Amino acid sequence: MSERLLPTGKCFCGCGATTAIGSFFSRGHDKTAEAALLAVRYGSSVAQLLDHHGYGPTESVLDAAVTEGGWVICQHCTYAGAPASVRNHTRKYHEKAK
Repeated sequence: MSERLLPTGKCFCGCGATTAIGSFFSRGHDKTAEAALLAVRYGSSVAQLLDHHGYGPTESVLDAAVTEGGWVICQHCTYAGAPASVRNHTRKYHEKAK
């Protein structure tokens, strides 16, 4: 993992906006920056991004996120995500089914 980044008070997308204390981005600018990087480096193609990093149909990025990225798998199905996402998923799709 690379060194820990610290917020600077300026939006990391490069727009020049001032950010809230402890924030890297102005509201919504994280997704704008993500889309811009995808456009610049991978022709706006998530498939190209995945392939560049060795993932695709035969090498699961979801499995890598679980084993290396702190993601978890739902105990009731195959849904994978960040722990908070899996908790929300479980409440929405599995607890109401009881």
